[in-house]
Amino acid sequence: MKSRAPQIRLLIFFVLSACLIAFGPFGKAEDQPLKDPLKEAIVPFKLLKTGHMTVEAKINDKGPYTLIFDTGAPINLLNNKVAKEAELLKGKAPIFFAPYGSKGDVKIKKLEVGQGIAADVQAAVMDHPTVSLISKHLGPIEGIVGFPFFARYKMTVDYRDQTLTLEPGTFQPPDVMKEMVKGLFGAEGNSKDGFKVVPSGALLGLVPGENGNDGSGLLVDAVKEGSPAAKAGVVVGDRLISLNDRWTDSTTDLILASSYLKPGSPVPLEISRAGKKMKLRVTPAGGF
Repeated sequence: MKSRAPQIRLLIFFVLSACLIAFGPFGKAEDQPLKDPLKEAIVPFKLLKTGHMTVEAKINDKGPYTLIFDTGAPINLLNNKVAKEAELLKGKAPIFFAPYGSKGDVKIKKLEVGQGIAADVQAAVMDHPTVSLISKHLGPIEGIVGFPFFARYKMTVDYRDQTLTLEPGTFQPPDVMKEMVKGLFGAEGNSKDGFKVVPSGALLGLVPGENGNDGSGLLVDAVKEGSPAAKAGVVVGDRLISLNDRWTDSTTDLILASSYLKPGSPVPLEISRAGKKMKLRVTPAGGF
């Protein structure tokens, strides 16, 4: 039975889900035996006025917490309160906007949604403003359960009885966010596995890594040979301070700064290498 409730998705996941459709499967999506203690489970959910489903979940045996169960979300998302209680931050400062990257990216040892259990599940930590707003009026809501959890199961949604039936599967979900970031920046093209990228209008040819902190800059994890970034002199281990005079302390900052670039038009690029700041010029290449 289909629900007539409006399915209002979080804005940040509209874009990410669209990318998932455009890009296709990431990496090797082969079925393989899981080490997770998966169990068949029937999980009750509640349907909010916004159309979101919420479930009760435990994170590393802490909780339960109320989370949105979002079949359009490519990541799991937890707020700082839950991350602290479940000891996911490991001494890191609270993360307010870092949807992906080593500062905002964590691994949950055990995620329990009802009787459904998955081990070693990736998640992002941040106090998302839309989740916080929903929580304020309909909460408490502490985050989102997405693809890295439910893709491990064969799932049936019963809107009449408001239950999720989770049957253990054999699919090991890839890290779609990591592959998406690589694809967006043109560091990987069409692969032997059929991974096809729809690139942006202006490419740098680098893979961002760890987010910066208070102006320390975004780490460069990889630079494609012969790319605009390589020609400009960027090397692995550099930190991007600014691009075209726009702050680049996180992947989000870099995506925003890159969106204003025009292929073939040189722009200033400030980096930090071994603690020393340097100014370069990069000429973005054309995408599609």
